[in-house]
Amino acid sequence: MTDPDALVDPDLRAALAVLPDLSVLSLETLNDVRAILAATRPSEEIAGVQVTRISIPGASDQPDIAALLYRPEGTAMRPAILNIHGGGMVAGTAERDDASMRTLAVALDAVILSIDYRLAPEAPYPAAMEDSMTSLEWLHQQASNLGIDVRRIALRGTSAGGGIATGLALLVRDRGGPEIALLSLVYPMLDDRTENHPVAGKYVWPIAANRFGWSSYLNGIVPVPIYAAPGRADHLAAMPPTFIAVGSIDLFIDENLRFAQALIAAGVPTELHVYPGAYHGFTLISGAGVARRFEQDSLAAFQRAFAAV
Repeated sequence: MTDPDALVDPDLRAALAVLPDLSVLSLETLNDVRAILAATRPSEEIAGVQVTRISIPGASDQPDIAALLYRPEGTAMRPAILNIHGGGMVAGTAERDDASMRTLAVALDAVILSIDYRLAPEAPYPAAMEDSMTSLEWLHQQASNLGIDVRRIALRGTSAGGGIATGLALLVRDRGGPEIALLSLVYPMLDDRTENHPVAGKYVWPIAANRFGWSSYLNGIVPVPIYAAPGRADHLAAMPPTFIAVGSIDLFIDENLRFAQALIAAGVPTELHVYPGAYHGFTLISGAGVARRFEQDSLAAFQRAFAAV
């Protein structure tokens, strides 16, 4: 059998010594894992973008949603991105994406709303989906105040956030909601049925952590809704143009490939990038060549989507 260690991209090997071991994820360790995943370094100030902490009114009896709002300088009408962070449905914060969102806002001259949705197991499905939908609706409601071109609003989700963003895109499609310019998915967590893999999933987010995340999020719901686990969806026609990025040794490689194939079969414009030797979370290793290639690919996909409108 192939040694998984031998498959790791050379630029990503050194980081393995400092990456968290999430195989220990459980109810007993959840608070510690949350603290680890919430830890951030102070972001460098980037000229040309204003960052504001805001609170979005929750719908009906739902709590308000904390968020970071990124607004480039100037008064031109701009595209916008709703960013949904990762963390296995049970952890993570918008703050952890702060540095990359500052950079992306300037590079695209785009407004970005990065949200802190409710986490499982305290708030299982559909809490995160409700918070994301409320946030998307808020972007549309505030478009004139924020200088947003409503024809150019995209969804971006990383890991668990990618699964939530995909479920949101399905829900918007089925409700006849507003058009989404691009669905940008970074190693998305799409399918609760994922099994162990002979070489993928050894690093960062292993099968044990994945099972804990899904069981916390789904909370025993039967049948599992496609909006919770979009990898279960049979009909993907009329989904927005989709960009998917995943590493070849990520636990999610198979489900991401299957989803991309299903999108293509449904006639959805689909861009898929598989990065050799990249494990889950590789985009955080900013000095690695593979992470830089991802940033270029992701940026180009947004630029094409926003220019097409």
